[in-house]
Formats: sequence, structure tokens, C-alpha cells
Amino acid sequence: VQLQASGGGLVQIGDSLTLSCAASRRTFSGYTLAWFRQAPGKEREFVAAISWDGGPTLYSESVKGRFTMSRDNAKNTMYIQMTSLKPEDTAIYYCARAAGVGWGSWARDSDEYNLWGQGTLVTVSS
Repeated sequence: VQLQASGGGLVQIGDSLTLSCAASRRTFSGYTLAWFRQAPGKEREFVAAISWDGGPTLYSESVKGRFTMSRDNAKNTMYIQMTSLKPEDTAIYYCARAAGVGWGSWARDSDEYNLWGQGTLVTVSS
């Protein structure tokens, strides 16, 4: 099973961008999904997570109100719509699938994910 992230690119401050992450085969159903990011010289950080049924979501404080995560289990694809982009949003964005089923605050912890995409670079130019 592989996750393929796409949609990254170079944008201007205030622009919007939508990232996608597709699985090579049906593997999303029943699992929490998430986006993490890693900026140059920094550790990987949590961005957003969505429950197995597309209901509850979690966002980091830095993106809350600007980013929206969604999923389409039928298409084995998850998305994150990013608006009002800032230079500090510049990072490699990684999609991930949780190792186990369920939902909770643990969804912010990268250690809870065992399937990762290769990352897609988002650069917000000032």
C-alpha cells in the first residue's frame, strides 16, 4: 500500500492551494487520516486530522480557520484545502494513515501513524 501526495507548489501570500493524497488501493476506510508538515530545519508537526467517517476533525492552532481537511473513502483520497497562506506555511506536507482504528486526541501524535506519503512541497513566497 502506498500513499501519493500531490498538489504542492509555489504560491504567493494569501493564495489558496489544495493538496491531495491518494492510496494505491482501498485502505482508508475505518482509519483516522492526517496531514503533517516539516519546515526546513524544523521537526515534523501536526497539521490536521480527520476521523474515519469524515466527521470530527482536529487542527493545529496555526492553521485553524484557514485549512480544511476532508476525505473521500470511495476514492481512497484525502484532501487539505489551504487558504490565506503565509510564509510560515512553507514546508513539505505529508499525508498519513493511522496504525489503528478509533479517534481521539492521539490523532495529533505522529507516532500513531504507520503509513506515510512521500510528501509534497508547498512554498509560500513573500
